[in-house]
Amino acid sequence: MTPSSSSSSSSASEPAGSVVDQAKADLTKRLGVDAAEVSVVSSEEVTWPDGSLGCPEPGMRYTQALVPGNRTVLEAGGKQYSYHSGGHRAPFLCEQPQPPSR
Repeated sequence: MTPSSSSSSSSASEPAGSVVDQAKADLTKRLGVDAAEVSVVSSEEVTWPDGSLGCPEPGMRYTQALVPGNRTVLEAGGKQYSYHSGGHRAPFLCEQPQPPSR
């Protein structure tokens, strides 16, 4: 029932393909386009500075701990879309991304 990316203990060693596939599936559904129209600009393992996973919302509180995750940038129709994931959260579209810790 839970996505494969929910395994936090092995997420660092898993290939990002499943995360990228989930992000692409969401974007194709969201935009109503064919998967061939969505390209992967980048996908990288990152460490988010807190529980917002680099996508804080005003007025929300987040755990103040480093969270291993992934940032995937997709492109469709000349526009880029940033997907963030980490901890037990599947990739989600982040409208106003913040940089991860390095």
